[in-house]
Amino acid sequence: MILKDLEIDKAWTLFLDRDGVINKRLIGDYIKTWDQFEFIPGVPEAMKIFGSLFGKIIVVTNQQGVGKNMMTEEDLLAIHAKMNEAITDAGGRVDKVYFSPHLENEGSFLRKPGIGMALKARRDFPGIILKKSVMVGDSKSDMIFGHRCNMKTVFIAGDKMVLRQNHKIIDFSFPNLLSFAQTL
Repeated sequence: MILKDLEIDKAWTLFLDRDGVINKRLIGDYIKTWDQFEFIPGVPEAMKIFGSLFGKIIVVTNQQGVGKNMMTEEDLLAIHAKMNEAITDAGGRVDKVYFSPHLENEGSFLRKPGIGMALKARRDFPGIILKKSVMVGDSKSDMIFGHRCNMKTVFIAGDKMVLRQNHKIIDFSFPNLLSFAQTL
């Protein structure tokens, strides 16, 4: 199967991870302020392309920095507001951002690879059909999340070992978000 076979149109939903896909990840730390947030090159352009293709664009992100009290939920919401503003200014859009503040060891259904954020999105946007959705992420948990939801999965850059070990749950792989967008 190739991407063109999916026939992406406004009936499709794009789910995106944030750290490592939209913005540069801080290894061993968390983005706690807007000053630390840095778009990965090409992301604003990719978001503009996605906006013309997908009916809904949803960000789903684990943010245990909130659960660890390293930042507040208000801090996170402010970062997301500025991220959305920058994406809109570039001609793109994000319809909604969902996040899980839960710690990994809590086993929350909301934290990826749990599917709670996808179910919340489907509740908030009843037109979302998970089988007509694409999950883009840079981690194994993102790919498991997408696979559990019957979405097509796109693995971005990340660890090539993850790609090799999880090839059965990864439908497509690209070095970055822009290269994926340009292929559509």
